[in-house]
Amino acid sequence: MREFTVPPLESAPHVGGLADVVFDHALDDPHRVALGRKDELGEWRDVTSARFRDEVLGLAKGLLAHGIRFGDRIAIMSRTRYEWTLFDFALWSLGAESVPVYPTSSAEQVYWMLHDAEVSACVVEHEDHAMTVGSVIDRLPRLKRLWQLDAGAVEELLEAGADIDEETVHQHRKAVTPDSVATVIYTSGTTGRPKGCVLTHAHFMYETDTVINRWEPVFHSRRGDEASTLLFLPLAHVFGRMVEIAAIRGRVKLGHQPELRASALLPDLAAFRPSFILAVPYIFEKVYNAARRKAERDGRTGPFDKAVEVAVRYAEAAEHRAFGLGPGPSAALRMQHQFFEKAVYSKVREAMGGRVRHAFSGGSAMDRRLGLFFEGAGVTIFEGYGLTESCAAATVNPPERTRYGTVGLPIPGTTVHIGADGEIWLHGGLVFSGYLNDTKSTDAVLHDGWLATGDLGSLDEDGYLTITGRKKEILVTSGGKSVSPGALEERVRAHPLVAQCIVVGNDRPYIAALVTVDEEAVDHWLSVQGKPPLKASELVRDPDLEMEVRRAVVAANTAVSQAESIRTFRILARPFSEEHGLLTPSLKLKRKAIESAYAVEVDALYR
Repeated sequence: MREFTVPPLESAPHVGGLADVVFDHALDDPHRVALGRKDELGEWRDVTSARFRDEVLGLAKGLLAHGIRFGDRIAIMSRTRYEWTLFDFALWSLGAESVPVYPTSSAEQVYWMLHDAEVSACVVEHEDHAMTVGSVIDRLPRLKRLWQLDAGAVEELLEAGADIDEETVHQHRKAVTPDSVATVIYTSGTTGRPKGCVLTHAHFMYETDTVINRWEPVFHSRRGDEASTLLFLPLAHVFGRMVEIAAIRGRVKLGHQPELRASALLPDLAAFRPSFILAVPYIFEKVYNAARRKAERDGRTGPFDKAVEVAVRYAEAAEHRAFGLGPGPSAALRMQHQFFEKAVYSKVREAMGGRVRHAFSGGSAMDRRLGLFFEGAGVTIFEGYGLTESCAAATVNPPERTRYGTVGLPIPGTTVHIGADGEIWLHGGLVFSGYLNDTKSTDAVLHDGWLATGDLGSLDEDGYLTITGRKKEILVTSGGKSVSPGALEERVRAHPLVAQCIVVGNDRPYIAALVTVDEEAVDHWLSVQGKPPLKASELVRDPDLEMEVRRAVVAANTAVSQAESIRTFRILARPFSEEHGLLTPSLKLKRKAIESAYAVEVDALYR
């Protein structure tokens, strides 16, 4: 199949902007709990819709008092926290445009985004961010204001706006139309200088309302069991931004968590107890691997692995039934599944807070077996695909017919087309307006309303999309063989000891790989093996670890031809990190930067 369309559920919005629901919800149900917020002692406190409305209004008045007006662009540089959402909706109440900046951005990256977007004010989280902006402020003559969240920025603005008439805010808000620009989100820059994607209020309203409607079981609340989500994705990324807006529009209780580390995230999942989460595959891999390590420590590896096998077979049988390919789980399989429910599956769900029954996954491909395991363990993961240019999700697996190993069907109102070269093209109300100040780049990807994504994929007979690679990442060996590295890398990374894998081989005689290991998993593995802790320099030469990684490589090679297979590999002493400029903030590999940083190691693979 070359093209597939799903009819729209929602019509494009004709009036209003994103901030209107804050005021509408406060009027409809002022006492409903809209958000959760941590206090100074780390305890979660409820924020009602009326309280949130009052804070948004007060902050908007303060911004007006400091000269912020309709159409102004304001940068926000922070981790995911309550104040970011507060600023977003306050700015949208005025018709101002927010420009998200990753908190790990370098001074030059910050300079480029603030300069290119002609930002007039900037909100930062703490002193380090303020110093980063300060180091380039002499080259930013348009930047007039700098507010620091940890230095009382919100309180300062609330006080400044105390004498501003509320009606002035409402006049600005009523001037906002769906076509007004809501935000300029810069791409992560894996293939060059970041480009600013211009997204309107209509883009986000159409996207989020469609998702809320189509995936109604996820967003639906029952009295005494209200829908809630803990947002730990970066709000500088379009996925996190979509979650924020969908939660507010869908009346879902929203909490914020700034740390992706398991030691910080897991306690907040337990305390906040979300009913669904949105994450990247890395998070689900961490939950699974932590559960398996605990089973090993308890001497229950055999039962755990059996429970995994049963969960996968149970989910696969249910999947076959949904597509008319089988009767579903047999009586014997249902009994086995019920046996492991309390001993294993409930504990996996408990690690995510105990109430999670649904999740959305994006950013990179999820292993089919991992998705089936979570489905069998009682958590349905809807894997999807999208870009900043498509305002987040363009395809997602539907709730009634999830096909694991794919990124699902086009969301309603969207068409997916596969070009002659395998490139994915998108069309619909979610496609962005273009890049800021960059007509050439816009013309390169937008063609009569169609977005050329640069990603490669295929559609099956039912219209489900599978991502097969990225055009600019295709490797061509010196023998002329074209290889898409993504699938190989994902299969190697499926091994619990492997953290990252990058496949190399462009203009080389064969394919090879650089591999990093999961330090926590390796420490556990060494303990189980009865080995003492090893330094990184010793670890990369450990023959048993090399054998484990070789197993992962051999398993990955079974899915490709001999010419496409990984012939050799090298284990690196430290993981690729954002701090060293080798990962984007959304954890994607910066291939050119990695190959440059490890040029000596890559050359050694071909000697």
